[in-house]
Amino acid sequence: MFYDEAKIYVKAGDGGDGCVAFRREKYVPLGGPAGGDGGKGGDVILYVDPHLNTLYRFSRQVHFRATRGEHGRGKNQHGATGAGLRVPVPPGAIIYDADTADLLGDLTGPGQELVAARGGRGGRGNARFASSTNQAPRIAEHGEPGQERWLRLELKLLADVGLVGMPNAGKSTLLAATTSARPKIADYPFTTLEPNLGVVVLDPGTEFVLADLPGLIEGASEGKGLGHEFLRHVERTRVLIHLLDGLSPDPLADFAAIIRELATFGHGLAEKPQLVALNKMDNPEVRARWPQVQAALEAQGYLAMAISALAKEGTRELLYRAAQMLAELPKEVVAREIPILRPAEDEGAFTVQREDDRWRVRGVRVERMAAMTVWNLDEAVRRFQRALERMGITAALEEAGVQPGDTVRIGERELVWEEE
Repeated sequence: MFYDEAKIYVKAGDGGDGCVAFRREKYVPLGGPAGGDGGKGGDVILYVDPHLNTLYRFSRQVHFRATRGEHGRGKNQHGATGAGLRVPVPPGAIIYDADTADLLGDLTGPGQELVAARGGRGGRGNARFASSTNQAPRIAEHGEPGQERWLRLELKLLADVGLVGMPNAGKSTLLAATTSARPKIADYPFTTLEPNLGVVVLDPGTEFVLADLPGLIEGASEGKGLGHEFLRHVERTRVLIHLLDGLSPDPLADFAAIIRELATFGHGLAEKPQLVALNKMDNPEVRARWPQVQAALEAQGYLAMAISALAKEGTRELLYRAAQMLAELPKEVVAREIPILRPAEDEGAFTVQREDDRWRVRGVRVERMAAMTVWNLDEAVRRFQRALERMGITAALEEAGVQPGDTVRIGERELVWEEE
């Protein structure tokens, strides 16, 4: 089975907790606060591994978690940063946010990487809260939770030349005859159920990657047959070899049908340079019809050639012509990560809603503060309450009708509303 789609869960490391500590050395009077900060959580990074060619590993492992940062300690010792997790993906992997469908990155070449989930920052220790008016603070923060999300991975094969055509046109036979690839070959349609890659070496200075793509049929762009599943792999190829079945009742009609499907699918497939080859010239019937097919194709502006993949006749000339077409194309620009343009998020924004028997406060900043507050420290709780007042959340709850004894949920924390 060819694994070209996957869904994975990534979780960056949480930040380490800050520490509440004081210096108590014998000869250091009024030593003051000495609690260190927690370390930052590790990131989850996807990077290109050129030795991979499918998403198979993600069928066996779905969850990927980085290490959390270490907690701060006394004597102003800060926690170590958590170890990041690097996850290899094959060239041609496209990464989407599974929930929002946002495109996060398109990884095509060695050296490219994407931070899929960022680690949380470490919580501050009490040494960071010292001031002229509070010289012995008993307050610290929990580490910020690391990002977590579900990702959808999609693979588009990276090949220089792609073989397209109707089922049973002989694409797998041509691939096997010209490369060391060994695809399944049989005399019935849809023998190829997954793309196959092979490296064509014509001479020491001429080589390219050839992809045998599963047979297309009329209606492939609408999901018929196998074409809809694999048409996207054609997008990465730079030149197409359109193979015609010489024993088909009407090779020209087959050719026209595939051209329509490529145009309907879009993404520039119909505009790619095409080299058309009539296969199975070892058959006398095909040899007889070749002049008519050649004239019709050249009248449409296509370069037509005749081959027999089984007998290896004309295959070398065909591949040399494909290599020449590749050389004539402008050098391919390395794909860069596509930026996602969206309005900047206001972290201070919040909403207050009634949900069943409780109130729900949502907002990036307030939920982060709730997660980082150490609730068994009175100073930390008072600091959180002052922050609610400054942000206008207290007034918004009162205006919405909150009553003493009501439960207010902020992030994962549930609080009980009390009047002072």
